Amino acid sequence: MITDEVFKRRRQHNNTPESIKLIIANFIVVSLAETLFSSNHHLNWFFWVVVGLLAVYNFFTIRKNLEVFNKVDKIAYISSLAVLVVLVIVMR
Repeated sequence: MITDEVFKRRRQHNNTPESIKLIIANFIVVSLAETLFSSNHHLNWFFWVVVGLLAVYNFFTIRKNLEVFNKVDKIAYISSLAVLVVLVIVMR
């Protein structure tokens, strides 16, 4: 028999850290924006609007959850931003 604690553990995704959710959201939004708003030789201006709005979202999410972001989470977030820049360069 499975105990009730197994089912209570994952309620509302409390086990997923905020930094991981933010990194996943960044990758999804940038990938979709690049797919939708880029051509072979240049990025549409609306891509930059989406990236700017994503930056504002990131700022407020990090500010709201500042006590959750430790040194490892900050390093992972900054390295994911570097990977996003490389992703944009490679996909163009």
